[in-house]
Amino acid sequence: MKHVVAALIVRADKILICQRTRHQPMPLKWEFPGGKVEPDELPQDALYRELEEELGIRAKIGPRVTTIRHSYGNGTSVELEFYKVEKYAGELQNRIFRDIRWVTARQMPDYDFLEADIALIKKLATGKLVL
Repeated sequence: MKHVVAALIVRADKILICQRTRHQPMPLKWEFPGGKVEPDELPQDALYRELEEELGIRAKIGPRVTTIRHSYGNGTSVELEFYKVEKYAGELQNRIFRDIRWVTARQMPDYDFLEADIALIKKLATGKLVL
């Protein structure tokens, strides 16, 4: 099982979402920024590293919001931990994604997200989870 972390970055009433490129696995799907936890790496440290690599920011990682386990049809299983970002320093730079956008929770179901993110998207969109 792959251990993955993702950031919930909130600005005003919007959350940052990112679109994969055509060349990545599951091309053009939307996701939250983050990535794989390396061996012997703490999840918060992995998320800090990933946000610096992907967006050029230095983030203060806040509390874990939820953990989701998902198995894809190809046999890949992930344990995905979502963390709220308390604040960040530096200007957001799109270093690896096709697109990045700030959207409201209610707008999220309009985007084609990775399967593992959909349960969280539904909770956010219906107001069952507020960040």
